[in-house]
Amino acid sequence: MLPLIRLLRPLQWLKNGFVFTPLIFSRHMLEKEYNNKATLAFVAFCLVSSAIYILNDIVDAEADKLHPVKRKRPIASGEISVATGIGIAIILLSTSLLISQQLPLLFTGIIITYIFLQLFYSFKLKHVVILDVFIIALGFMLRVVSGAVAIDVVISNWIIITTLFVSLFLAVSKRRSELVMVQGTNIETKRKVLDYYSVQFLDYALIISATGMAISYSLYTMAERTISVFGTEHLIFTIVFVLFGIFRYLYLVINKGQGENPTSILVKDAPMGINLLLWTFSVIFIIYFS
Repeated sequence: MLPLIRLLRPLQWLKNGFVFTPLIFSRHMLEKEYNNKATLAFVAFCLVSSAIYILNDIVDAEADKLHPVKRKRPIASGEISVATGIGIAIILLSTSLLISQQLPLLFTGIIITYIFLQLFYSFKLKHVVILDVFIIALGFMLRVVSGAVAIDVVISNWIIITTLFVSLFLAVSKRRSELVMVQGTNIETKRKVLDYYSVQFLDYALIISATGMAISYSLYTMAERTISVFGTEHLIFTIVFVLFGIFRYLYLVINKGQGENPTSILVKDAPMGINLLLWTFSVIFIIYFS
């Protein structure tokens, strides 16, 4: 069972937590009906994302065998056969689409769009410089939009813009960490797109995306509509957690060489995990109980 669990990459399901963003900021988190719909959306995305990871592992199997870390993946190591992987992926995709039938039709459309987008990414777009990180970012944005569609609420444009910068920040840091890890190694052990990147360029991109993230979230907390909807100006105090998170993540990426696996940082780095929990609890308290 252990190779199967590793094949599904359940740790990566944390990324699908973006689906719950509209639930929290729409002030419906304490209502059972909305929670049920958001949970269904989360499960659907977990299943489809695991299926895409499996297909991606199959496509990259030969290259992964030469990678110092990825060679331990079940497909690359031979613990699970390609045929078995394809069968599991089909089951996961089918189940995800069945679950999506219980939500608005537009949600099913987003799931299908996400599937095709990730397939194009796996076979072609991940080799296109700059576009590759924007495709990753679009995947995060689709999660947020799908969360809003699932519970039938309108989400602030500022939330979407902030999500864009957050996802670009994570995608760029991932590319930077991959580039630093494989510098000086055989070209076959790394993504082809890394040939077109440099650490200096990615550092500039990190600064731009981090700045955009901080500014867009700050403007959201101070927006007239935000204050009107929540009936409080106190959301502005949560900016301190966002800034700490940005600085801590930059420190881990640049000084510690981490960033290739964002979810691993949240789980293994105590300051990042505690900071995320504090931000979440403070947002919930201000929105619902302030």
